[in-house]
Amino acid sequence: MTANSKRQESWFKLAFWKRGKKSNDLLNKKDRIKCMLEGIVIIVLFSWFFYRSALALPFLLPVYLLYQSERQKILRKKRQKEAVIQFKDAILSVSANQKAGYSIENAFQQALGDMELLYGKESMICRELYIVVAGLKNNMSIESLLHDFGRRVGTEDIIEFAQVFAVAKRSGGNLTEIIERSVSVIEDKVETEKEIEVVISARQMEQRIMNIVPFGILLYISAASEGFFDVLYRNAAGVVLMSICMVVYIGAVFLSGKIVDIEV
Repeated sequence: MTANSKRQESWFKLAFWKRGKKSNDLLNKKDRIKCMLEGIVIIVLFSWFFYRSALALPFLLPVYLLYQSERQKILRKKRQKEAVIQFKDAILSVSANQKAGYSIENAFQQALGDMELLYGKESMICRELYIVVAGLKNNMSIESLLHDFGRRVGTEDIIEFAQVFAVAKRSGGNLTEIIERSVSVIEDKVETEKEIEVVISARQMEQRIMNIVPFGILLYISAASEGFFDVLYRNAAGVVLMSICMVVYIGAVFLSGKIVDIEV
């Protein structure tokens, strides 16, 4: 067995292990380490700005876990958007291969080679297409493989395409035309998302700046008027007040994030 065949088999086994899961975790080790480091930096900053004490770090664990959860959600959304774009290119390749005379199964295998050239062998779409191709070689239906693909990635666009594809294949419809129409719908959605991102990009930048402004003000006053905030630290009333301020700040950050997060 060649190295490439072994790699295909390992990904195929991985797909079956995840078969019952709702979605695949799109975050890699680098993403997780980045989230952890960012979370640590944030609770260290919070412990200094709100409490001026390292003893507050253990009590800020909920803030760390909340940040991890929300940050990972944002990264997963980003990966899912990338997955949809890569999937669109893969399906366009499948459509082109079908027009060249390949069967739908062989068209997917040829599309795998195209995606390796376009995105690299270690890209998400190539890993998923390896699973699809390996499944086809093991006599699995292309419909179930595409549906599992959509579930692992967790995007409605791919799941809906798999459902439409399954109905068309069973009813003997024109697969090439259906694929092109589905790709057109996905392209329209991607373009709409890009237009929205361009429109709200300035607001998102303003939101990031406003998230930093309170810390800038505290830092400026602390430097300009040394001891001005001492009354708020190392006493019960100050701890309670600063805790309330921290909760209000976190609530404002999440609220502003929801306002500029527009779904298509």
